[in-house]
Amino acid sequence: MTQQEFKIKEPRLVSRKFLARPQHEGVGAVVRRSIGRFELKYFDPFLVLDEFSVTAPAGFPDHPHRGFETVTYMLQGAVTHEDFEGHKGTIEAGDLQWMTAGRGIVHSEMPASQGTQKGLQLWINLASQNKMIEPKYQEILSKDIGEAMKDGVKVRVIAGEALGIKSPIYTRTPTMYLDFILKPGSHLQQPIPKSWNAFVYVLEGEGIFGNQKSQPISSHHILLLGSGDGLEAWNKSSKQLRFILVGGEPLGEPVVQFGPFVMNTQEEIDQTIDDFENYANGFEKARQWRSQSALSLDY
Repeated sequence: MTQQEFKIKEPRLVSRKFLARPQHEGVGAVVRRSIGRFELKYFDPFLVLDEFSVTAPAGFPDHPHRGFETVTYMLQGAVTHEDFEGHKGTIEAGDLQWMTAGRGIVHSEMPASQGTQKGLQLWINLASQNKMIEPKYQEILSKDIGEAMKDGVKVRVIAGEALGIKSPIYTRTPTMYLDFILKPGSHLQQPIPKSWNAFVYVLEGEGIFGNQKSQPISSHHILLLGSGDGLEAWNKSSKQLRFILVGGEPLGEPVVQFGPFVMNTQEEIDQTIDDFENYANGFEKARQWRSQSALSLDY
């Protein structure tokens, strides 16, 4: 049976939902944080989900990461990215950047154009054996992201597979990341591996998830899905519904986090702080480096 012929036997129901309210982050940026907040510190393997909104001169100036991956998916405008290895570029609307921080990255993410830049950033934890690997980037332009449409359902396949389309992204922590648009009256059935954790984040419109007798849920809500073999969703409204469906294989490991550092033990966090402060074990190039945006804005 192909994925397109898949019929859900055990639909995942919404087990918890939260409205992601705006908060300040970085320098003058506003984020709606749904994972990584007080009520939901961690949803294995996901550490953070931010829907961000940033207008120059606000942004995310030079900052470090270790022990996980960041996935940036732009919705509007563009962000310029630059790191201490000399990797730089611009992530425009619809583009994807999948960054494996591994043993250490220091980078900046700043607005690349006038007006408000909007996007999503997801932090995915790495298993203990992958936390100290070399940093790596996987980047896909909007025009190269696989898309499919069937019966009023359109999907962009960021990671994983949907409607017969597979993403080329390699996910060290097995992950699916799908951007769906449902036209009014349409119905979606999407398989999800039974052992994975999964959630929906609503970007636009309102939809019914899990059980068609449940109440519609509107934008900026995160929905944690219970057990089952897939998601069912309906758009019974008169406007289009847009949401992301993200799932991942739980790592089942201890998590110790100190801001942008995520390891398994407090000792590893202490060592990471020591490495960062002493420019060692992956942070050597941080001693001499400042981003062009930091130099021009004099942060």
